[in-house]
Amino acid sequence: MKKSLMFALFVFFFAPIFANAQSAFDGVWKFDINKAQLPKKPDVYLLQDGTYHCNTCVPPIVVKADGQDQKVTGHPYFDTISVKVVDDHTVELTQKKDGKVNGTSKSTVSSDDNTLRFEFSDSSASNSDPVTGKGESARVAKGPAGSHAISGSWRTTKLAHLSDNALLVTFKLEGDSFSMSNPTGQSYTAKLDGTDAPFKGDPGTTSVSVKRLGKNSIEETDKRDGKVIAVSRITVGADGKSMNITFTDKLHGTTSEFPAVKQ
Repeated sequence: MKKSLMFALFVFFFAPIFANAQSAFDGVWKFDINKAQLPKKPDVYLLQDGTYHCNTCVPPIVVKADGQDQKVTGHPYFDTISVKVVDDHTVELTQKKDGKVNGTSKSTVSSDDNTLRFEFSDSSASNSDPVTGKGESARVAKGPAGSHAISGSWRTTKLAHLSDNALLVTFKLEGDSFSMSNPTGQSYTAKLDGTDAPFKGDPGTTSVSVKRLGKNSIEETDKRDGKVIAVSRITVGADGKSMNITFTDKLHGTTSEFPAVKQ
């Protein structure tokens, strides 16, 4: 009799609590850019004889550096780009999609030619306010003689600032589904069986699949028109308050790590 009563009490009072208990992933997380491990592979630029090359862009960009809109193809986020040479150490870029500006950047090389400082505003994948930021890159290799100071290979070493809309993400694990959303308007809900689901709000990512690697670890695979473009491993720490995301960019061949803290 006592056992039956205890079981009834458990079912009535406690079972709903366990059934609705949050997973370790659930909640809003904020990335700590000061502890991020940025890609070691450098970006390669060449600005010479009035022509700008971004050799590590995918696909590569080669346009006139005359400050006028130049058509480019194969980029889901923009279809024209203009390159303005401000002086022998500073370059400004403006990108547009369907005639509308959705990204600007300014890069300035230090007087000793060893540090590139950049700042940007980007709304190409945002359905609200643009993502803004600034940082630094260190020179890995010089450009050819006579080229602009921006020419050469640069490795990003510091993100001094990123707007909050680029630092916050919300995850939720419910049953056999995992969902993500963020302030710039990207979201998805996908089954944990690795099947593709729509990725919303990003013109460069069309589908996503997720699978569980362990109790507190999930792997996300992003695709563009069926082709894998990125793989992220999302792992919650034992304390339940910390998270680490290892992001592998398949298009650029880079890997980075971003720690996050539950808000």
